[in-house]
Amino acid sequence: MRWDNLTDGPGAPDAAGSLFGAASVVTRTFDTPEFRGITFHEVRARSILNRVPGASRMPFEWTVNPYRGCSHACVYCFARKTHAYLDLDTGAGFDSQIVVKTNAPELLRRELGSVRWTGAHIAMGTNVDCYQRAEGRYRLMPGIIEALTERANPFSILTKGTLILRDLPLLRRAAQVTDVGICVSVGFTDSALWRTVEPGTPPPAARLAAVRALTGAGIECGVLMAPVIPFLGDSPEQLRATVRAVAESGAASVTPLVLHLRPGAREWFAAWLRTHHPQLVERYERLYAGGSYAPTWYQRRITRQVHELAAEFGIGPARPAAAHRTPVPERPAGPVPAGPAQLSLL
Repeated sequence: MRWDNLTDGPGAPDAAGSLFGAASVVTRTFDTPEFRGITFHEVRARSILNRVPGASRMPFEWTVNPYRGCSHACVYCFARKTHAYLDLDTGAGFDSQIVVKTNAPELLRRELGSVRWTGAHIAMGTNVDCYQRAEGRYRLMPGIIEALTERANPFSILTKGTLILRDLPLLRRAAQVTDVGICVSVGFTDSALWRTVEPGTPPPAARLAAVRALTGAGIECGVLMAPVIPFLGDSPEQLRATVRAVAESGAASVTPLVLHLRPGAREWFAAWLRTHHPQLVERYERLYAGGSYAPTWYQRRITRQVHELAAEFGIGPARPAAAHRTPVPERPAGPVPAGPAQLSLL
């Protein structure tokens, strides 16, 4: 594995640019059913706040990612390319070689306390899922949520993991002092499609049950209907079934996002498509001939259909959360800390 460009070892960049010390990497495997076949690389990160590139269309500037790689093993995951930076395979390696930033909570607490930090919104789960299976062992999110709560720092979480319910008391406490946005990703309710494209995730029904539990506890929760997969999950009947199920879960909103295939994910998804749906290969080549995104006309069609169904079932698209009136602790003005850039979700 190539750690050189990320550590302070020989050939590394200066200390400010390195992500963790060479001596800090500990590799572990656990012979238990839930982790069989997965290797964990435990590191002590040098920075945990990541700046989103300026060209991104995301409505936030900063993210926190306690993990790299994801055992959810979604065949379309756009973050696969990030494993290439470590000389790891962006296919099976992304699913089974998980980097764990074991000091994430303490590091975040320190960076939030810096006089340079101005209290900007922090998004989590926009790169890899912070509630993937590894979180059940490493328990990094409770400390991260507590650090954000202490500073009344607004944050949001996007997840496919039902493990988020473990931290419900912490989320409720945080929502009393700052803006907390929770969104669960459910692109479809087709169980056969789920088993092949998202094999490491909880079933869609379990995720919607988590939405129901969150909203029942007073935590407003939306659903990111992502991805809508062309020719496999986009029929009028499938869209209707998914939006109906989202509405029945009590979600505050539903927002569709059509499958996008960036380098790294594109190759892995194409290989999966050739194996499972070879008759669709040429259709995908035509649909994505213009790049990583489906054509605008197709995206608009899906968005219109989902919004019409949402209106029929009494829910709407995502909307900004209502502002809490609890003041954020004042900090001296100054430049924000420079952190590593992160790929954006959109």
